[in-house]
Amino acid sequence: MINNKVLAIILGGGQGSRLYPLTETRSKPAVPIAGKYRLVDIPISNCINADIKRIFVLTQFNSASLNRHIKDTYHFSFFSSAFVDVLAAEQTPTNKGWFQGTADAVRQSMHHFLRYDFEYALILSGDQLYQMDYDLMVDAHIQHNAEISIATIPVNAKDATSFGILKANDENVVTSFIEKPDANLLPEWTSEVSDEMKKEGRNYLASMGIYIFNRSLLVELMNDPSTIDFGKEIIPQSINDHKTLSYQYEGYWTDIGNIDSFFEANIGLTEDIPKFDLYDNTKRIYTHARMLPTTKVSGTTLNKAVIAEGCIIGAAKIEQSVIGVRSRIGADSTVINTYMMGSDYYETLEEIENYKIRILMGIGERCFIKNAILDKNCRIGDDVRINGGKHLEDKETDMYVVKEGIVVIKKGAVIPVGYVI
Repeated sequence: MINNKVLAIILGGGQGSRLYPLTETRSKPAVPIAGKYRLVDIPISNCINADIKRIFVLTQFNSASLNRHIKDTYHFSFFSSAFVDVLAAEQTPTNKGWFQGTADAVRQSMHHFLRYDFEYALILSGDQLYQMDYDLMVDAHIQHNAEISIATIPVNAKDATSFGILKANDENVVTSFIEKPDANLLPEWTSEVSDEMKKEGRNYLASMGIYIFNRSLLVELMNDPSTIDFGKEIIPQSINDHKTLSYQYEGYWTDIGNIDSFFEANIGLTEDIPKFDLYDNTKRIYTHARMLPTTKVSGTTLNKAVIAEGCIIGAAKIEQSVIGVRSRIGADSTVINTYMMGSDYYETLEEIENYKIRILMGIGERCFIKNAILDKNCRIGDDVRINGGKHLEDKETDMYVVKEGIVVIKKGAVIPVGYVI
């Protein structure tokens, strides 16, 4: 099987400052998504669905929770060669620093990869939401005798300035590449795309940050320590000397780069037919099996709500919201356009009594929550009002952050009774 010749490398990204405060205590790939998953589950699941089961995840910031999640989740047979391993940045006699970029992360970890027998390295991002058949991309790479393949997606002119844009010939071989072009340069960078993409004005081919490299070429390119990033240096410098294939993808794909895109991706799951399909039997998303009880709902009007397992809900109304595992919502509360991540554990009646806990984990009674992200283990007191929106200026307190009108309650924060945001 050809997939036995593929080694997957998932890049965990940098400090994740644009996703702050969600990345204050965890790495970007460990950020909870869709009420029960972690971001890293997406590329790992795509790999498993393509029967690619030798996977490394590279990270360097706050990697403890990511390590724990992967250790607890991805168990394969003792008699198979399958694994998912986390590699954190490490100091060695020859290297004293952190990962400086995507290519530098791969370079510093190469001695781990080269212990394995593989012909193709599949390099992925740990902070994107999509369901892609990697095996089709690997097949195309081999059939075209490519040395490098880049997954590309058609984008419109507004988005094109935020991506690496490339042009390819009739055989999908990349001929030119530009990183984040100015808007006035775009007319020279249109590409041939499907009629459906043309109708949507998506005439530019953007790099998705998903690459396949032949092993021998990757080893050769990693010998140059001056190149630290795939998009900015490796790809532009390689296309003239090494056959580089554009593998065009037209499905749903979003880069979870900031709070706004993260919020939009999660709320998008509440649509009647979401663009990201969690219900496709052939493209399952795997995560930690928690063995939680069913969710209990009492007296609540639900409209476009996604509710994970193990919740206890007595709210008056939940609308266009994602409610994560073990969430508790008190009576007469209203939750609108909100992502509530849930809790890591249940509080027992004994704990509440012994420790005299006045504000329980979850949302209290008679609360109004709108346009918000509630991180794990939050405690929202009774009669709290959180009304996010563009009328709010960006700000940060010990309890919460406001970004682009979205109120993000920090992990474990306690919002006092009657508090108004």
